Amino acid sequence: MRGALALLLDLEDDMEVVAQVAEGDRIVPVALDVRPDVAVLDIELPGRTGLDAAAELRTRLPDCRVLIVTTFSRPGYLRRAMEVGARGFLSKDGPVDQLAASIRRVLGGESVIDPALAAAALSAGPSPLTAREREVLAAGQGGATVADIAAKLWLSESTVRNYLSSAIGKTGARNRTEAARVADERGWL
Repeated sequence: MRGALALLLDLEDDMEVVAQVAEGDRIVPVALDVRPDVAVLDIELPGRTGLDAAAELRTRLPDCRVLIVTTFSRPGYLRRAMEVGARGFLSKDGPVDQLAASIRRVLGGESVIDPALAAAALSAGPSPLTAREREVLAAGQGGATVADIAAKLWLSESTVRNYLSSAIGKTGARNRTEAARVADERGWL
């Protein structure tokens, strides 16, 4: 998908695709090297999320505008994208000419957000989870034990249990696995 979008965008008279990366942890180093005007990022990438990379680009390359283009059109992701400084958020389902127009608008200083997703985000409300609760839930995905999470995040096991308990309550889940699933489905992780 990335290659096809890049090829089609490169056909635009006023656009040049200067780099493509497949791993999230390569976004910032490559962007610092090629200095793009606009970075078109996905959310779910191997190594690092596009949202994490967008946050770092905001501080390390502030002139680069970020446009998130994803299949994960969840209201929570939209909120998080705006919080980290993304200037646009679109679904990959749209036509390429709409993407090209959105890139131009973002480059011109506008914000571009899929209208249906914006309405869904407004009706869903903000995430009830704190940043640390999200971090603990995310670290526990894949079956990590409380001890594993504590070691990874440099927290005590009792602190991890407290964050997990709070996240379980806020998501209305029965256990931490369900809490992580609910939070992920809503785009809070």
